[in-house]
Amino acid sequence: MNNPLADFLFNTMPIRSLESAFDPDHFRKEGHALVDLLGDYLERVQRKEPAVLPWVSPDVEAAFWKEVQFEDSLSFWQTVLARSIHLHHPRYMGHQTAVVANEAALAALVSAVLNNGMAVYEMGAVSTAQERILIGILAEHLGLGTQSDGFFTSGGTIANLTALLTARAVKAQQDVWEDGTKASFALMVSDEAHYCIDRAVRIMGWGREGIIRVPTNPQMQMDVAALPALYETATASGKKVIAIVGSAGSTSTGAFDPLEVIADFAEQHNLWFHVDGAHGAASAFSETYKPLLAGIHRADSVAMDFHKLLGTSGLVTALVYRTGVHSYQTFAQRADYLLEQTENPEWYNLGRRTLECTKNMMVLRAFALYQMYGTAFFANQVEVLHGLAKRFAQLVRESTDFTLCIPPQTNIVCFRYEPSHVKPEQLAALNREIRQKIVASGTFYLVQTQVKGQFWLRLTLMNPLTSVEDLQALLSEIRQVANEIHL
Repeated sequence: MNNPLADFLFNTMPIRSLESAFDPDHFRKEGHALVDLLGDYLERVQRKEPAVLPWVSPDVEAAFWKEVQFEDSLSFWQTVLARSIHLHHPRYMGHQTAVVANEAALAALVSAVLNNGMAVYEMGAVSTAQERILIGILAEHLGLGTQSDGFFTSGGTIANLTALLTARAVKAQQDVWEDGTKASFALMVSDEAHYCIDRAVRIMGWGREGIIRVPTNPQMQMDVAALPALYETATASGKKVIAIVGSAGSTSTGAFDPLEVIADFAEQHNLWFHVDGAHGAASAFSETYKPLLAGIHRADSVAMDFHKLLGTSGLVTALVYRTGVHSYQTFAQRADYLLEQTENPEWYNLGRRTLECTKNMMVLRAFALYQMYGTAFFANQVEVLHGLAKRFAQLVRESTDFTLCIPPQTNIVCFRYEPSHVKPEQLAALNREIRQKIVASGTFYLVQTQVKGQFWLRLTLMNPLTSVEDLQALLSEIRQVANEIHL
């Protein structure tokens, strides 16, 4: 049957543009030019030639992209680069976003061209196999044992939600997947935990009362002494506490919760023990910093991002289960049947276990680095970035006009400018304005946070090419900007 509209669209479609969009020679030509452009860009950024952030307001940026037109693709890419924040700049010290290593960047290009989905093995054979290998290597470094298993997800938020859905499936003692929630479930977590844990609780339908917030000690770690009383109060009120989440480390300060003590508590009360190690579980690759994770080998599940400390583009998150068969229960309609199957019930069909159905071959970015450098690359990343944070903390301690919030445990440092002539009630306003002026100038990029109700500047050392001279220059820049501010 003829379709006049379809015929019209086909006959008037700019076929040449389609041919160009899929032509290998055109791709080769454009790709070579783009790689040369990116290589030149990286050289300039590493030499600190452009500003870290070419700041304009959101409205101005939106208006620019609405009106601008380009004669060719290269000028388009040049403009994208010029107007973006530059993470490869040694004075980028802001959010927990990796400075992408070369092989990881090239792997992202290859995965984009291949566009292999991974719901079923046939659609992603290479990356499915690579996931299994890299999950095994990570599990070994975490000490989770030979029965562990897992997969990769698009970010820590999905990984944490998936782990807690597994906790519900394993610990609920009812078929929630089929029959819905019939109890008032709850979990326990530090009040410094990432907000995605709160979101996960609400997504699962547990409501505000489903999250039991545990206070932190002066080092911003979970105050484990408060656990028994909070647990008793919750159960007395009718809550069924089924899980506890430890942070390794927290987003604001990078503090590591005392995982060994939390594991004891979880075991005593038959709770699922999940570790949100999105940022800090990478320490498992470093013999120097691995002790920060003492007790993580007893966790039921662990989430860890490769796109933070380990040099890949986002999002590349590993979710590892100590008892691998639990990973098949999360979305199962008949979990009891699954447990009667073989040890590896179709491990290669990842759509059975993941929240995402068609996910991209994200693991390729991490596996390319592993293939080229081994786990030594991951260890070096952790040690260099942690070392920079420790050195900066030392510089702060040696300065009479700066104050350290807490000693850094990872590559995150919270500090502020506290000259003797400024009143305590003026410190927040002063440091806030200092940060705004520095970011607007593009000389450095750093962020801010609230710790125990107080305002702090927050540094996250993400670039292994950042030098001690850059750290010293930041303190000098802060002093100079402060002198221009009149309170």
